[in-house]
Order: sequence, then structure tokens, then C-alpha cells
Amino acid sequence: MVSIVSLWLPVLVAAVFVFIASSLVHTILNWHANDYVSVPDEESVMNALRPFNLPPGEYAVPKPESPKQMKDPAFIEKMGKGPVLMMTVWPNGQFEMGKSLVQWFIYCVVVSVFAAYITGRALEPGAEYLQVFRFAGATAFFCHAVGLWQSSIWFRRSWVTTAKNTVDGLIYALLTAGTFGWLWPS
Repeated sequence: MVSIVSLWLPVLVAAVFVFIASSLVHTILNWHANDYVSVPDEESVMNALRPFNLPPGEYAVPKPESPKQMKDPAFIEKMGKGPVLMMTVWPNGQFEMGKSLVQWFIYCVVVSVFAAYITGRALEPGAEYLQVFRFAGATAFFCHAVGLWQSSIWFRRSWVTTAKNTVDGLIYALLTAGTFGWLWPS
């Protein structure tokens, strides 16, 4: 067993590598550019929603108040007429990239800590590179990718978008695995 404290270097280095890789994925590869599409007549849709002054949050339309209401003919009719949607309303104004980047880096560290915990409990100091790679990589993959699948299952997020996010997660997991294998204590 390897203590999590003794794995601080691979935790931080892996987080930095994943942070850099994600920046490259989103700025150079740009394969997420079409994850969202514009609504037809965007200006009219925005003008129609603006008077409601929706506070930032998660919304469903139509929103049943109970499972029983989902069987009500009036609710079923609303669903049939549409639009049916789930939306996230952000605060008005410019997107604050700095706060999100800090949160993303903290998330990368947390994923690396989980990889360190699982791998450190399974293996001893001096474990072979491939053994470390497998444990750290599988843990990082579950954290970065598998949890996203439920968005396609339950919230109808495009499976293409989820597949792209899974590829991202695989890249991040491979970087984490390689870093842990490289920096594993002997």
C-alpha cells in the first residue's frame, strides 16, 4: 500500500497535464464546436424569454409538479404541443473564464486524488509501470468520462457529444495513468 500523501507529485503533475490537454482539445482541436446548435430566429427567442427575467438556474418545460401529474391529460397535451426542453440559464453578461478554469483545475486535482487513492491501496511501492497505469487510468477514466453518460440516458444530450466527451476522458485518463506510472514511488 502507498499512502496518498506520498503521491502528491503524480497528483499535481497529472492534474497539470490534463489541464493543458483539455485546453488544447478545446482551443486547437475544437471538436466540440458543434456540441450546441443555434435556435431558429435566435433574436426572437431571446426577446420572447427576456421579459421573464429568469434567474440563473436549471429549468424544465413543461415541468410536472408530481409523477401523478405526468399522467394528467392536460400535461400530456402540453408535452405533445411542445416545445419540451431542459435549459440552463446563465447570468447575463460576459462569461467569466477564470472562475471556470480554477474550478476545472481543482476538479483535475480531485480526480488525480481518487486515482492516487485507488492505485495506492491496490499496489505497493515499486509496482510495475503497467500495473500502476491500469489502476490509475481506469479510475481517471471513470471519473472523467463514465459519469457523463447519464446525461444522454436521462436528459437526451446528444450521444455524439457524449462520445466526444468520452474520448476527451480517455485522453485525460491516459495522461493520468502515464504520469502515475512514471512518478510511482520505488
